[in-house]
Amino acid sequence: MGIRRQQWHAVAALAVAWCCAAAAAAVAAADGRNASLAGAAAPEETGVARQQHGDGKAYHHVWPPMELGWRIVLGSLIGFFGAACGSVGGVGGGGIFVPMLALIIGFDPKSSTAISKCMIMGGSVSTVYYNLKLKHPTLDMPLIDYDLALLMQPMLMLGVSIGVIFNVIFPNWLITALLIILFLGTSTKAYLKGIETWKKETIKKREVAKKQEQICQEPEHTTTIVPTEQAAEAKAPSDKATSVLKNVYWKEFGLLAFVWVAFLGLQITKNYVASCSVWYWVLNSLQIPVAIGVTLYEAHGLMAGKRVLSSKGSQQQSALRVRQLLVYCLFGILAGLIGGLLGMGGGFIMGPLFLELGIPPQVSSATATFTMMFSSSMSVVEYYLLHRFPVPYAAYFTAVAFVAAIVGQHCVRKLIAWLGRASLIIFILASMIFVSALTLGGVGISNIAHRMQRHQYMGFESLCRV
Repeated sequence: MGIRRQQWHAVAALAVAWCCAAAAAAVAAADGRNASLAGAAAPEETGVARQQHGDGKAYHHVWPPMELGWRIVLGSLIGFFGAACGSVGGVGGGGIFVPMLALIIGFDPKSSTAISKCMIMGGSVSTVYYNLKLKHPTLDMPLIDYDLALLMQPMLMLGVSIGVIFNVIFPNWLITALLIILFLGTSTKAYLKGIETWKKETIKKREVAKKQEQICQEPEHTTTIVPTEQAAEAKAPSDKATSVLKNVYWKEFGLLAFVWVAFLGLQITKNYVASCSVWYWVLNSLQIPVAIGVTLYEAHGLMAGKRVLSSKGSQQQSALRVRQLLVYCLFGILAGLIGGLLGMGGGFIMGPLFLELGIPPQVSSATATFTMMFSSSMSVVEYYLLHRFPVPYAAYFTAVAFVAAIVGQHCVRKLIAWLGRASLIIFILASMIFVSALTLGGVGISNIAHRMQRHQYMGFESLCRV
């Protein structure tokens, strides 16, 4: 009976994780158009907004009229599904949102990216609020690891700025190839990590069941049964709702807000100066002392033992060495660089990275979403000031993602408590990355084929000519 129950639990968990792959088929089958064709739609069929560039050329933003129909209904369903799974995995769901907005709703590629950032922000804000009421699965601390976020978020945002520059220079075919290779490799690694975690959970459940059976077989313990590990897990700190204000570390949150404001101000100011001008490089360079200064402040506390990475558990609550801190910072820059290069948020990189560093799945998802809230909201403010998206559409899909994230978090947390397997989060994370590789890779290949047919230039670009 126990074996059948474990098999049924395995099938249920894998079914929930693999259901994320259905979004790719829905996106591919819904409409045969690609993002470049959406940008070429006739003005009388769609709303077209022009944005003047510094060189005098105008980019045509294709904004479809907001009318109730099969496109917005199907797009809402896919967006809801992507936000629900993305919030659980800590990846946001941009790999689902961008193709949906371009292929189904009919936005041009740049507007699709901007509205996708709005949806990611909506989902991350609601997820962070939901997680603020929860605690660490094994420690009496918040579920979000503020010290880990403060250590890596400045480096992550600095890496994003560097990656955006490479995104302008690299050709589309190279970016698409890197995206497919990286996402397939990352999803495979995450699946293997999920299987490993699943096996450990199975062994633990068997040991708990064996201990409980031994206690039940002893007559002298029939009246005073000691609480088992399963009973303790049922009352784990992560399942206890607490005050939101008690779970907010205001000092760390204030430092993260300072980095957010500083980077946002520099990014907005940079848009009003010419590329490769003296002020352009000065504003880019000012991001370095901001990121390094905050990171060094956090690193000094971790080295002196004044701060600890609570997400790694009580057995590793010791002062970190310089080498370990350098590795964390290097991973943060690489995650941001890859995210900026591929046009994605840091969640697709940070989630698997946190898991490899030995952080519990619940804490990994919560912390990755927390850091993503800052980066996505910064992009939304910048896009709004540049008039990159229609406000009614953005507000609607942001609300959809906001509600979907809460529903996804609630349902999956209940399922984890029922199955007793946090590895479900890892499988959802891996599935979202795999689906994103299919959808974004498919759109990228379609755009490359379209450019090849038109014999357009496909080599490296000059940053100073953009």
